Amino acid sequence: MGFKKTLEHILAYTLVLLMGLMVLNVLWQVLSRYVMGEPSAFTDELARFLMIWLGLLGAAYVSGKGGHVAIDVLAKRASTKNQILLKRMVSGFIILFCIAAMVTGGGWLVYTTYELKQYSPALGLPLAYVYVVIPLSGLIVVYNKIIDIISD
Repeated sequence: MGFKKTLEHILAYTLVLLMGLMVLNVLWQVLSRYVMGEPSAFTDELARFLMIWLGLLGAAYVSGKGGHVAIDVLAKRASTKNQILLKRMVSGFIILFCIAAMVTGGGWLVYTTYELKQYSPALGLPLAYVYVVIPLSGLIVVYNKIIDIISD
């Protein structure tokens, strides 16, 4: 099994685990609020952090599957050669965006929150751990797009 398939499997299992944790967390939030009459202090913050991880890792996973929403009116009307060229150009722009915004910007955010020792209020979790998913998912998207360009 190649690295890309292994990465897809790891991402898939991680996403299932995160979603399961999200369901349990929200279920506990509802039970503690409405059944026990005293809402849990950490569940709202944990749900927010899990949603961040789910969204970004989910986007990285879908980028490997080629399943993102796309406007393909121009591509459908182009010749096969131009479709490949257009796909490579789009992948190149996605790579540039991910390197600039997610890897560089996200890396800077992780570094800053780590150096400033910022912690989440309810969980006491270092925010750098929460934000590390930004450059991580950016690197995964870059990897997937490079594989797409090479495999055309």
